[in-house]
Amino acid sequence: MQPEDHYVDINRQSWNDRTAVHTQSSFYNMDAFLNGQTSLKEIELALLGNIAGKKILHLQCHFGQDSLSLARMGAHVTGADLSDKAIAYARKLALETGQDARFICSDLYSLPDVLQETFDIVYTSYGVLGWLPDMDRWADIVAQYLRPGGRLLLVEFHPLVWMFDDDFQRVAYNYFKSAAIVETEAGTYADRSADIQPQSVTWNHSLSEVISALLGRDLALKTFREFDYSPYNCFRGTVESTPGKFHINHLANNIPMVYAIQALKPA
Repeated sequence: MQPEDHYVDINRQSWNDRTAVHTQSSFYNMDAFLNGQTSLKEIELALLGNIAGKKILHLQCHFGQDSLSLARMGAHVTGADLSDKAIAYARKLALETGQDARFICSDLYSLPDVLQETFDIVYTSYGVLGWLPDMDRWADIVAQYLRPGGRLLLVEFHPLVWMFDDDFQRVAYNYFKSAAIVETEAGTYADRSADIQPQSVTWNHSLSEVISALLGRDLALKTFREFDYSPYNCFRGTVESTPGKFHINHLANNIPMVYAIQALKPA
């Protein structure tokens, strides 16, 4: 049996291992979050707009910081993630912050088995699509959960970024989806010195693959934007060019690092 045949179990363990490190890391700055600071970034905040009273489904929500930041903006939020450790912490965090958010532990493709309702917004962001092997199945899930007139907001690292090796010195991976990428990491992006070695099974997805999957579900593309920076300092060899905007030092702003999509379900 190949690792990709049981990728859900491998990736669940990977995120279970990461969660304890992430919740204690300066990267996620839990003290500031508990004191009321949003974890959402400028890119998604500008696209979200006024979400008070909206029902939002947050796919691949990790341990819930962004979900609870959405709830602080007045939304009714449901977060879903495959990591049982992350979901347990998200529920704990909801109690600590006094936010009425619901968290469900489920692999994304299995979510319809445990959640049957529709939402005004399906939201997902930063390092999410690569954990999924099939964009058509992902788009099916998105379309299923959007009410008529609802919208998807996807903010994701640009697929060009995932072509490079860890030091951004050479092209090491295919831009287009090919075989599963099976790797074991030392530490984690939030703390590279952490004493963990999580294994992962991921896939690269081109922009055309993602957009075509959404268009194939009759979702109308409303916004497509590319950004020449990352709002997270999660890559090697970065420099903070302006506050909260990180580039790969030797590549400056010559490559796209993030893209954002809004897509609408017909009313």
